[in-house]
Amino acid sequence: MLSIEDLEVAYGGVRAVGGVSLEVGRGEVVALLGANGAGKSSTLRAAVGSVRARAGRVRFDGEDITGTPPHRLVSRGLAMIPEGARVFARQSVEANLRLGAFTVHDQAEVQRRLEQVYGMFGRLAERRAQLAGTLSGGERQMLAIGRALLSGPRLLLIDEPSLGLSPKLVEEVFEALAGLNREQGLSVLLVEQNTAMALDLAARGYVLQSGQIVLHGSAEELRNDDEVRRAYLGL
Repeated sequence: MLSIEDLEVAYGGVRAVGGVSLEVGRGEVVALLGANGAGKSSTLRAAVGSVRARAGRVRFDGEDITGTPPHRLVSRGLAMIPEGARVFARQSVEANLRLGAFTVHDQAEVQRRLEQVYGMFGRLAERRAQLAGTLSGGERQMLAIGRALLSGPRLLLIDEPSLGLSPKLVEEVFEALAGLNREQGLSVLLVEQNTAMALDLAARGYVLQSGQIVLHGSAEELRNDDEVRRAYLGL
């Protein structure tokens, strides 16, 4: 579904990503792991065209999308949730959600997706008229996920969904992602510092170090790899 080939990203003269190749199959959850500064976020941003790739190719459903602006990818079924649960603080929860459906012209379908998100995240339903800027960190993360779902993605790229959340809210967010994958076949490329949670959700994973893939394999293989256990699982 998604194929990244020999991707390179640089900021000025500093190389952030150097020759990364990875794939996400249809209906798969794939984790992209690594320490801070390893190039994980830059890989996602380049995949959706929000930063320019210096070299390499990105293909989605077999089509070359390298450098295509993010808003043009949404209608094709590719959406990204950047790190930090960014929301429009001065707009209501529901207004934020509806912005995710900017490419959908069938209002009945928009309403169906809206009710689906409210069913998934009951807190958002309770706060639909509340300003997004007054939500807790966990609620903002739910809102960011919900807004992406309003676009009807087939592949979701999500960057650090657990950042700053309590353990209980982290569990809720990961349960929601697992349900979307299981029940709707949503494909996910997940960047996550909580390696244990990421490998519980994902079928496969890649480990980035200094902008390059140093390990890849099934979630079970990575979970049992001594290097991964020492560096990322604290075992």
